[in-house]
Amino acid sequence: MDLHDLNLQAPPPGGAQRGGSGIPGGRRKQRVSMADVAKLAGVSSQTVSRVSNGHPGVFGGTREQVLAAMRTLGYRPNSAARALRYGQFNTIGVILFSLASTGNSRTVEAIATQAAAEGYGITLIPIDVPTQDNVLGAFTRMGELAVDAVIVIMEIHLLDSGRVTLPPGVHVVVVDSDAGDRYSVVDTDQAEGARLAVRHLLALGHQTVWHLTGPHSSFASQRRAEAWRRTLREAGRPVPPVLHGDWSADSGYAAGLALAEEPGCTAVFAANDQMALGLLRAFHEHGRAVPEDISVVGFDDIPDSSCFIPPLTTVHQDFAEVGRRCVQGVLRQIREGGEARPGTDLVPTRLVTRASTAPPGR
Repeated sequence: MDLHDLNLQAPPPGGAQRGGSGIPGGRRKQRVSMADVAKLAGVSSQTVSRVSNGHPGVFGGTREQVLAAMRTLGYRPNSAARALRYGQFNTIGVILFSLASTGNSRTVEAIATQAAAEGYGITLIPIDVPTQDNVLGAFTRMGELAVDAVIVIMEIHLLDSGRVTLPPGVHVVVVDSDAGDRYSVVDTDQAEGARLAVRHLLALGHQTVWHLTGPHSSFASQRRAEAWRRTLREAGRPVPPVLHGDWSADSGYAAGLALAEEPGCTAVFAANDQMALGLLRAFHEHGRAVPEDISVVGFDDIPDSSCFIPPLTTVHQDFAEVGRRCVQGVLRQIREGGEARPGTDLVPTRLVTRASTAPPGR
């Protein structure tokens, strides 16, 4: 195309280019003020301010009247000015080591959803290497980004220091950690979930249950393995050697190749659904039918677990509830103006029974 074919006219002097502002005569649209909203709604500017800031003292028809005026005029509250005035940014920071795992990604999604329902946004800062310097650096960045509180999704014991020291005065909730003696923690009831899985297999008639665990560094993996071992011992059953995976389907497949050669193995509890998927493939390739020859139970209840072949019996984690309680925990600290109370808030699990488990030798 020749440049002469284009209409490259400069905007008229003193006015905007046609179509730029959408206002006849080139005048820019002025920002709608709080007074404009108050005039249209027939209320005071103070009432508009209270509605804009979520103040609980405006009720019923008056509140709806103000909101309708805001929508009509396209009024957008000045969040920066509000933050300076009230010292609140309506933002929650989230620090985590990885988004690759199912648990972390679904927890972050749940936190974002609940925060939005409370009128808050989230600022996400992932950490590549789990060291104390990196964690404290993430808190520094969070301070620069102006957040009201922080939710930390991490294993406390992975840090260089045996006891990480978080900056004083910061509202914090830690997810999935064994730090309940120092911080406010929200976690799935890992131990109860493992007990449900093992008891289910024993109730079907299996003499014992083999276990494919997650990484050594994972608190959740440790809790599930401890509960598996304890449940077998309490039932007076032999405890087989533990197999170690890394949460991936590939590691489950490798473990499955070994278990397929164990004639006495009739039941396996995998510490997550991805590793259970690898087990299913390995057993299928070696002619060990599931559940006729070997029963398999997973952990997480990922959305695809019902579509495995066969559909997977698994322990359901309520990630939405974990996210909800995390947000409620930090907001409680903000509203009460105090620091977090140490302790762990456990979210219950439940067993979802599908076609991957059956009595032995069916």
